[in-house]
Amino acid sequence: MERAEAEVGMAGNGDAAVHTPHSAPPTAPSARVSIWESVRACGVWGRDVDKAELRRRVVMPLYARRAVAAAVAEKDEAAGVAAAAAARDEAVGGGEGEDGLEVVAPMVVFVNSKSGGRHGPELKVRLHELISKEQVFDLSTVKPSDFVRYGLGCLERLADQGDNCAKDIRANLRIMVAGGDGTVGWVLGCLQELNKSKREPVPPTGIIPLGTGNDLARSFGWGGSFPFGWRSAVKRYLNKAVSASVVHLDSWQAVIRMPEGEITELPHALKKAEPADQLEFSKASGSELTEKASCYKGVFYNYLSIGMDAQVAYGFHHLRDEKPYLAQGPVANKLIYAGYSCTQGWFCTPCTASPQLRGLRNILRLYIKRANCSEWEQIQMPSSVRSIVVLNLDNYASGKHPWGDLKPDYLEKVLLKLIQTTV
Repeated sequence: MERAEAEVGMAGNGDAAVHTPHSAPPTAPSARVSIWESVRACGVWGRDVDKAELRRRVVMPLYARRAVAAAVAEKDEAAGVAAAAAARDEAVGGGEGEDGLEVVAPMVVFVNSKSGGRHGPELKVRLHELISKEQVFDLSTVKPSDFVRYGLGCLERLADQGDNCAKDIRANLRIMVAGGDGTVGWVLGCLQELNKSKREPVPPTGIIPLGTGNDLARSFGWGGSFPFGWRSAVKRYLNKAVSASVVHLDSWQAVIRMPEGEITELPHALKKAEPADQLEFSKASGSELTEKASCYKGVFYNYLSIGMDAQVAYGFHHLRDEKPYLAQGPVANKLIYAGYSCTQGWFCTPCTASPQLRGLRNILRLYIKRANCSEWEQIQMPSSVRSIVVLNLDNYASGKHPWGDLKPDYLEKVLLKLIQTTV
């Protein structure tokens, strides 16, 4: 696996000061925090944010937002440039906002209508009121990769033509994602293509926690659940995104190699590796890739899991697609997860005869390569191991803390133990 970085906005809680880029993510008990946030948000959280002032700060000038929307819809940068020219002919002062002031923090919001409690359709309407219709994209119809390629490409083309306003928008743009961890990872993965093509800067990303677990949102201070009084709270989320500090999140590239066969339904985070990448991976692992073998690569930002929890998540994903009426909210979703956990042998693995439900030791071999070492070392797994998780956050499975209580005294004990082990 290879490490890179993504940029995520670190939101402060309530009216407290926002975290600095070097601050550690909050580690409060996530379940209690989520409940408190939802109760606090019942109609009052966000009322102190002035709607007109918020709009002045985040809305793009008319010509710019029409240009971006047209470029994404037509999948053509030239269409966006033409839309910008047409909008300029209709309005005066194309380099200024609707209220005659320059935009401070232009923002684009991606909404996943399928996430969590399926508040997406109502949330889109609310965002249209607060920002503008052109700056809100529904992920059921618009892929974030199209926005990166054509929407940002249109702004870059306008900037190259001497449009200073488009240049400022591109430099100061912020992204908000209304969805769960998978949705946020999908958007972050598309934005990282900007690094590969040297189209910096990469817009930082904020989160409206619309999913079931929301571990990414919890870890960066955006909350663990969508508030009950969400109409008022949406203003607070957008206002946070304007002033939130930017922190870096590790992203990891994972490679999947199959002796033969193809993956028919690739997730958004996975794509088939190019021949050059396959050769590079083979050299790194010290193995050969046969002609019938298939190789895939992808990026993850929170955790990568192999085992029963991954199988449970896979089952839930397909159930939500086939029977969406069953997954109507975070509570119902968690009950479905719990049911799948029982049926997948979580509690009775040693007793089952099904190869799918046996302990990982029977179906998986784990090897690691230590730093400054050329040989791969096999790790012996206990028979009780049900899952292997490569964790990138301090939150897992809807707010659990597998690292323990990350307080100074606990970290000091861990450090001493590591030193003793090394010596």
